[in-house]
Amino acid sequence: MDDGKFHAFMREKIQYSVLCAVLMEACKIFDIKLARIKVDGFDATEKLINMLENISADAIILSGITFAGFNIIDPFLVFKKLNFPIIIISTKKPNNISMFKALKTHFYDWEKRWEIIENLGKIYSTIPKHGEPEIYFEVVGNNSDWAEMILKASSILSRIPEPVRVAGLIAKGVSNLNY
Repeated sequence: MDDGKFHAFMREKIQYSVLCAVLMEACKIFDIKLARIKVDGFDATEKLINMLENISADAIILSGITFAGFNIIDPFLVFKKLNFPIIIISTKKPNNISMFKALKTHFYDWEKRWEIIENLGKIYSTIPKHGEPEIYFEVVGNNSDWAEMILKASSILSRIPEPVRVAGLIAKGVSNLNY
């Protein structure tokens, strides 16, 4: 799961970005789902659940917890509704202090957004592909050993799991079409 491009700091009008989910096994793509989400909105969780409610998967891998700016996906609600474990990855170690400051400064509903981030739990790291830098991850609905196994099995061409890498390429390409 990854998102597309958007223009930052254009608060005078509502903007949208693309949320893309790619269902894969090894290098084979089985399905692609797209949804339009509001930049800095709070609709990404609902859109994700709607996109994935009729699929079967071993896990949902998110490229972070925020999409289209600060449109936060609630992995606990996604897990509750879909019963798929969630792995949240990042190429940089998450900085919750700067996230907290940004949310508190720019969002009237910062407390409900922060609560999701605060409840995530421990940040783990792994090297999913030999010779590549580490990635950081959090997991909801399973344990870190399981998540590490999924990340290593799905990181084929780079340290980024293949479904996330492909979703990012598609979302950014579709964003260029003014989706």
